[in-house]
Amino acid sequence: TNLRRSGRLRQHGMNRETPMNVAKWLMLALLALPLAELAAFIAVTATIGFAWALALVLAGSLLGTLVLRHAGGNHIARVRVALGDGGATALQADSDGFLILLAGILLLIPGFITDVLGLALLVGPLRRALASILGRQNAPPRRDGVVDLEPEQWRRVGDPALPDWRDNDDRR
Repeated sequence: TNLRRSGRLRQHGMNRETPMNVAKWLMLALLALPLAELAAFIAVTATIGFAWALALVLAGSLLGTLVLRHAGGNHIARVRVALGDGGATALQADSDGFLILLAGILLLIPGFITDVLGLALLVGPLRRALASILGRQNAPPRRDGVVDLEPEQWRRVGDPALPDWRDNDDRR
């Protein structure tokens, strides 16, 4: 009863309810998405016909697969390299790769609403605007002359001018 009089009970309850309200809205949105996708599919089908609507949905899923295969695989490789090197700040600065990965996932989900959102994320200026709204910026260019390449942009090539130490058994 002392907590009730002091108001601490209400303050504690409000702090607990705020994340629950966000979770409830998120759950409601996830449950409403299939219904909205169905309504959008019916509207598009009534406008252009079932075969064309189905072809558009399949094309969107195919595009999502291609985006995930190309850009998503590269982003996952960068995440592995950054985590292996202990560079969590590199992951936080890489908003562009995350948003492209999200675009691929949205395109992969069948439906017109998710396809429109995924295509919007593939447009560079819209993606940068969303990144700035979310407070995620790309990493600033380095001024020490180091060029950071993504894993798919480089490969190891032997230098023929240098002796191959593997052939020399004396160094072992």
